[in-house]
Amino acid sequence: MTSQKKVSKAELLAKAGGLGLKGISKYKKGELIHTIQIAEGNTDCFSRISGCAVTPCLYRADCQA
Repeated sequence: MTSQKKVSKAELLAKAGGLGLKGISKYKKGELIHTIQIAEGNTDCFSRISGCAVTPCLYRADCQA
């Protein structure tokens, strides 16, 4: 099993900025990830599915922690 590093809030804010999301700097990490998932057209599943087997996933290290 390959160890994946957690995504920093700074990395999430940069990704959100690249998606054109505004007013998100005060969001908590989980809220920020949900917002990014929706903006990318994905289900906002972060920390909502126990035993998730979706790979690859950028947020997996944070989600399954």
